[in-house]
Parts: sequence; structure tokens; C-alpha cells
Amino acid sequence: MAPARAITRPVRARRPARLQYGVIPYRRDKDRIEIMLITSRSTRRWIVPKGWPLARKPSREVAQIEALEEAGLEGTIGKRRFGFFHYHKRLKDGSIVLCRVDVFAFEVGRQLDHWLERRERKRRWFDAQSAIKLVREAELKALIKALVRSLEDGR
Repeated sequence: MAPARAITRPVRARRPARLQYGVIPYRRDKDRIEIMLITSRSTRRWIVPKGWPLARKPSREVAQIEALEEAGLEGTIGKRRFGFFHYHKRLKDGSIVLCRVDVFAFEVGRQLDHWLERRERKRRWFDAQSAIKLVREAELKALIKALVRSLEDGR
């Protein structure tokens, strides 16, 4: 008897993830690290500031612009990408796309009272454990944990 052949099905090509840039905003408060999260505009879930690439702007600059526009934050951004996470975004036409967000550590130096999206989002500081519990994306949870650990180790 001849060996059974494996049944193969055509594999549908998956679209590559769409790229965004963002920050994990943090501050040192006494003996702990705090993380700022903002709400998304549509689902109101807790997220980090992020956005689409801008023409002729480097990723770090785009991430810093998003921190200012979405959360009213100014500060010092890391020189290199800290990591990335994936999430599914619902577009205005109702379609859902996979996004990859390259994130930078962002030490907040100043919080503005007035910023572009202040009427569309809430922003709030959380201790690291609370921030990790509130975000939905497992990869973002791991990034926040890794950032806090690296900041604590670097004291």
C-alpha cells in the first residue's frame, strides 16, 4: 500500500501589517514608574499614542508628534525603537486591518493643558501593573513590562 498523500489547500496570501509609530509614555514618581495611557477615539479602550507614518518624517519624529497631538505630551524620546506590537484596527469604511506599531520609550517632561485631541480622548497615569492589566494587546503588555524592568534596572 502506498503512503497517503497529504491533502494541501491553497493558502490565501495575507496582507502585510500596516505600519504605525508610537510611544510608551512614562515618568518616574518617587519609587515607581508610571505609564500614561489614552483612550482610543472609537472603542474608548486604553492604548498608547500612535499614528500613521508622515511623508519625509523619521519614525521617531512621527511618534513624538503623536504623543503631542493625542496626549499633549512633550519629553525625551528614545534613540531607537524599543519594540513593536500588533493590533487590529477598524478603518472608517468598516474594514479591519492588522497594524504593526513600532514604539519608542518616551520620558514625559511636560503635560500640556490644551492639545489637539483633548476633546476626543482621556489620558491618565497608571502604575505599571494597572497599565499592563488595562491594555488588551498581549505584545503591548509585554513591552510595558520590559520597559519598566529596563528603567528599574537602569536606576
